[in-house]
Amino acid sequence: MGNSVLGMKLKELRKAHGYTQEDVAVVLDIGRKAYSHYETGRNSPSLEMLYKLAGLYSVPIEDLLHASLKLDENVYYDAPVPTQSSTDLTDFLEYFNTPAAIKKYQQFTFQEKELLYYYNKMSDCDKEDILEFIKMRANRKSKC
Repeated sequence: MGNSVLGMKLKELRKAHGYTQEDVAVVLDIGRKAYSHYETGRNSPSLEMLYKLAGLYSVPIEDLLHASLKLDENVYYDAPVPTQSSTDLTDFLEYFNTPAAIKKYQQFTFQEKELLYYYNKMSDCDKEDILEFIKMRANRKSKC
């Protein structure tokens, strides 16, 4: 399948859901121009991006890759209701993708960022409990 067929499908799905290119680019964590190249067929999305797009539009990835996808103009295609995990992921990305945070946390691993993100969402009392637990676990010999 040519990039132009996939691009037309992506554009059709985006418009059917009422999204702008900017909306989709934010979900994919790429620039609007990069996403625009997917729709024009100039570039092909990676497999990871295809999975994200399939999830965004609630269609099997196979439907994106086959030329047979046709949308019924009489059907309203609603975006899936965000799950708690997708909401957490969005909050997490917003937390670490500000210019100041990018510079401040650039040396952190993903796991370290995840720990810091959830730690900062806790109450002071819970933070103390977690710190005590981490200290205890750090001082024992690991079974892993």
